[in-house]
Amino acid sequence: MTKYVFLLSLASLLFSCPLLAQEEHHYTEPLEKIGKVSFPITCDQSVQKEFERGLALLHSFWYEEAQKSFKQVLDQDPHCAIAYWGQAMSIYRPLWNRPTASDLQNGRKVIQVAQTIDGNSQRERDYIDALAVFYGDDNRDYQKRSADYCYVMQKLFARYPGDWEAAVFYALSLLGSQPDNDTKLKNPKKAIAILAELFKEEPSHPGVAHYLIHAADNPHLADLGLPAARRYAQIAPASPHALHMPSHIFARLGFWQEDIQSNLASIAATRQSSGMHVGAEHQIHAMEFLEYGYLQIGENNKAKAVVDQLAAIHADDVDPGLDGYLDRMRAHMPAMYALETHQWKEALALQPAAGAEPGSQAITYWARAVAAGHLRDVPAARAAVQQYDAMVGSEVELSLSS
Repeated sequence: MTKYVFLLSLASLLFSCPLLAQEEHHYTEPLEKIGKVSFPITCDQSVQKEFERGLALLHSFWYEEAQKSFKQVLDQDPHCAIAYWGQAMSIYRPLWNRPTASDLQNGRKVIQVAQTIDGNSQRERDYIDALAVFYGDDNRDYQKRSADYCYVMQKLFARYPGDWEAAVFYALSLLGSQPDNDTKLKNPKKAIAILAELFKEEPSHPGVAHYLIHAADNPHLADLGLPAARRYAQIAPASPHALHMPSHIFARLGFWQEDIQSNLASIAATRQSSGMHVGAEHQIHAMEFLEYGYLQIGENNKAKAVVDQLAAIHADDVDPGLDGYLDRMRAHMPAMYALETHQWKEALALQPAAGAEPGSQAITYWARAVAAGHLRDVPAARAAVQQYDAMVGSEVELSLSS
């Protein structure tokens, strides 16, 4: 997520089984308004609903709560191998943040436990073995692991043509393995082709709508994600992330009032999660979009109020592994406000936070360079550009060493 957020920040500134084909799908009623999924498993029948609850949570990136559901399954049925797969998927987190070395180690241990359990179906073993490819004990980088996992998920998708979850997770693997320099959008287009058909069949599946929005989160594809954007918040209104995600499409298409309402609802949901864990990163991300939406309709005072609210959020409120995100937004959001409102002197006076990561500092220096250009302050512009280049270079070095 860190790299994704950095790129998104700069862009915002710049552009002011057994063959299930033979089985019927039997859905339970939506649980806690998080959507509904169907994933037949060979574990004790008593854990079926809780497993599907975990899967629905997983599809809305509610990872901590998904892990709790899968743990509850294992507490009731310790031999439910596919529940270990669910726990390992909750650690993988494609499109959210890249796993650390510790995450990879933990995920590997969990998936290896799943592989030692007998009695599960061939379909379940295939899901487990596919994820084990990602967690292999070797020196592959994240991109290579994701590409290898996508390859085996493509085979699983072909092997079980009637398994909607196979299609959904294959589409997710396409998005998770998209090369950083993919200008032709090959993987998102493949994912959209799969998910758009599924969306017609089951418009209440949280993963289908969610990943369709992610796949279309591009200026060239955004209109293809609009039906899912209109639907996702209705599918899983208990999820802060589900309430926020439609704004990715609304912002792309300039639907500012809908963008604003999505993020106001998301922020409210982070404060009303009925005891379920919600890291502050969800609120911060919604605040970023909310500020930009207000700026686009000239509600500058409201935008400034959103920026000021960042001071009430502390690093400890953010989930582990995403602690740098708060620093990024503390750099990005004031910079965006100053530049969008043409307050060049204020932008030039911005200072990077003490101890902030290079990527966060780069945002501040970039804003200062833009402001100096508008003020025709050549020395200040040159100094800001030099500092920006230095921070970007440091960020690249950190990325390559991680």
